[in-house]
Amino acid sequence: MSEIQERYISAGQAHIFASFGDLNDAERKRLLSQLEQIPDPAKYLQEVQDAIRYSTSVSKSKRFSPLPIQACASTLDTPPETLKEWDDVGLDLIAKGKVGVILMAGGQGSRLGSAAPKGCYNVGLPSQKSLFQLQAERLKKVQQLANAKKLIPLYIMTSGPTRAATEEFFIKSKYFGLESSQVVFFDQGTLPAASLDGTKLLLESKSFLVESPDGNGGLYKAIYDNGLLQDFAERGIEHIHMYCVDNVLVKVGDPLFIGYASTNKYNIATKVVRKRSADESVGLIVMDEETKHPAVIEYSEVSQELREQRDSQGLLLFRAANIVNHYYNVAFLQKMIPNWISDRKYLPYHVARKKIACFDVGSGEIVKPSEPNGIKLEQFIFDVFSSVEMDKFGCLEVDRAEEFSPLKNAPGSANDGPETCKANLLMRSARWLTKARAILRGSEIEVSPLTSYSGEGLENYSGKTIESPAII
Repeated sequence: MSEIQERYISAGQAHIFASFGDLNDAERKRLLSQLEQIPDPAKYLQEVQDAIRYSTSVSKSKRFSPLPIQACASTLDTPPETLKEWDDVGLDLIAKGKVGVILMAGGQGSRLGSAAPKGCYNVGLPSQKSLFQLQAERLKKVQQLANAKKLIPLYIMTSGPTRAATEEFFIKSKYFGLESSQVVFFDQGTLPAASLDGTKLLLESKSFLVESPDGNGGLYKAIYDNGLLQDFAERGIEHIHMYCVDNVLVKVGDPLFIGYASTNKYNIATKVVRKRSADESVGLIVMDEETKHPAVIEYSEVSQELREQRDSQGLLLFRAANIVNHYYNVAFLQKMIPNWISDRKYLPYHVARKKIACFDVGSGEIVKPSEPNGIKLEQFIFDVFSSVEMDKFGCLEVDRAEEFSPLKNAPGSANDGPETCKANLLMRSARWLTKARAILRGSEIEVSPLTSYSGEGLENYSGKTIESPAII
């Protein structure tokens, strides 16, 4: 019996090997290779059980407050000259090859009715461009604006189900005008599913455990496991902009955000938008009153009274909606990532109870339950905020209409669907052109990312009439 088998049997997982004698050499090798990914199964299962207990308990002791004012800034009321200073600093860092971009693109478009990775989705713009194409072209444009001597590396985190299709999409599209050398694909990890009580790992078949992607918090382990810390060092990358693929308005490699964070010497910074209303169901960036560190809390963790409370300006007191758009100082990542992935207090497991089809050892059949029978685990990217001192954390509020329109829901949804993404991008295009004194006829007028990054460079359209549909 191998050492791996001994570890798992000692952890109460003998059922994994019930059919081991029926497997061929390739199947045995596959199973043992999968099991080897968790060197201490007893510790893993204990952490799973801890996560279950934490998820079912309601902590009355947790108290949160808005971030202190010194940690916050807003593009909505910061003087234009300060915004320009930040933008210039960011462009200079890009020009010097000090900036890298991480694109979180592990999700599939199943909720949208698509079998392809979400980044391949086309929301119906006049150009028919996918999310991937819009974002790659924005990266190319910001390189041009910075007169960059070095290309901005684009690190794309995929998952097992999306990796091959994503790479193929980029290759067939000739990387949307980017150089293949600047695009780096890497996979997020997976976590085995467990029984509802966390005592048993579930089998997908005789020779494989049930696994699922480890959530956006798996980014840090994926960076470590795929050698990206070394790659950052070799390329001279000192600042990272990270964002999610589903935001159709995202400013990729945003120089203003990079300049804001680097000027203030933040280790981590995040972009937020104002909540649409007191009852918008979004996570919020706050301060943990006990630790005095930043945190993200769910909508449900804020009482109705606090949701509706307003400050002296009449704005919601808790209004900083999390959009998963972050800045990282690379020196900080080099120091902290090994700690984050080894100590569960920084990246705890979060529990989702699911109906999981699994292999039943007793009957030898695949069981498809009608009720939740197991848990899938994930980690949240923002849990590491608790390791950042407040004076090293920045929160930049940005205009939702300019920078945030996520693709979350199926066609026909009231919010955050393809139709709203399309409408919001076209409305942004219209605002830019109207500001440039163009005369617009119709609503299907799109400004290409290759034409303008954030509304600049449209002066030639002053006084000109643009008929819909049009792509500028």
